[in-house]
Amino acid sequence: MNDVTARAAALLRDHRASIDRLDAILVYTLAERFKHTQSVGRLKAEHDLPPSDPARESQQIERLERLAREADLDPEFARKFLNFVIAEVIRHHEKHQSNGGA
Repeated sequence: MNDVTARAAALLRDHRASIDRLDAILVYTLAERFKHTQSVGRLKAEHDLPPSDPARESQQIERLERLAREADLDPEFARKFLNFVIAEVIRHHEKHQSNGGA
């Protein structure tokens, strides 16, 4: 392996290590987020509130798209990602509703 290839391999290794750390941050951040949304789901079920809040969801999508633009991330990707997360949250909230808040 020549010097250029060795440097490229080291850079690749460093980038991949950073990606692995960021993936861990994402997973733990999502877990923390879902802990809070689970609490919201139980609260909604206990007070007979609807599992979905379209106005809030719309505000959050707009907010995330704005943040994505500021972070130089594709806003369309951010919107799709948040829609995926929202769908999962609503599914959890509906489950709480059917379980009577449990």
